[in-house]
Amino acid sequence: MEEILLQAEHLSYSYGDGNKALYDVSLSVRKGEKIAVLGSNGAGKSTCFFNLNGVLIPDSGTIWYQGKKIEKKELSELRRKVGVVFQDADNQIIASTVSAEVSFGPMNLKLPREQVKTRVDMALESMNLMMLRDRPPHYLSGGEKKRVSIADILAMEPEVILFDEPTASLDPVNVDMLTKVLGKMSDMGKTLLISTHDVDFAYQWADRAVVFAGGTIIADGPVTDILACGPVLKQGNLRKPVLMEVYDSLVKRRIILKNSPHFKNTQELDHLLKAWCED
Repeated sequence: MEEILLQAEHLSYSYGDGNKALYDVSLSVRKGEKIAVLGSNGAGKSTCFFNLNGVLIPDSGTIWYQGKKIEKKELSELRRKVGVVFQDADNQIIASTVSAEVSFGPMNLKLPREQVKTRVDMALESMNLMMLRDRPPHYLSGGEKKRVSIADILAMEPEVILFDEPTASLDPVNVDMLTKVLGKMSDMGKTLLISTHDVDFAYQWADRAVVFAGGTIIADGPVTDILACGPVLKQGNLRKPVLMEVYDSLVKRRIILKNSPHFKNTQELDHLLKAWCED
């Protein structure tokens, strides 16, 4: 079993207006996991992320990274190890060119110039941005800006990356692009958590699902088990993914057996139906 990289124990957090956003949240994240964090608006997903990377300081509870308790003096290290990609890329982008934008974080770490260049080139190459390196980022398309904001974080070389609603406002083409980018990042050994309302995306991408409601975690487990649980879906204000509905329909009509493996995408469904037709 992989080591636990990031752990939260009994986190609670309230905003300045007294609104309690998190209540007794405990979560363990293992190296290499792909976790979908689900729940409706105001459920606590984003607040949890900003507590996990030290942007917000919990009212109570403890955060651990690689078994080390995070105190005030460790916050800067936590923020380097746990990166956040914001929902709105415009809130993250500040520089006049793509290259300057991606170099901003490594330069603030006071790394040698050659090391900064190496990190920037790696991040730009990973996000297929080399051709855009001298372009002003604010004039790029929404999907290109998203890739720039991800490159920002990659250049910092974090071990854990938190994506806050990355599919929001993206069209289907850019959602497909994001899925490919996430696959590449997973292949690089990154540990990924994504907050999202999109249960279809979560079902196809994640191995594990964590569901928030009312500022606390109401379910945590394999994504297929969580998204098949009616009471959890109802409490979390979620719906069953379309491909799981198709699976249930095929089982009901005895086209596949009830204990057949779930298909995660249309290619797997097509393969299953082709095999069934040949039989």
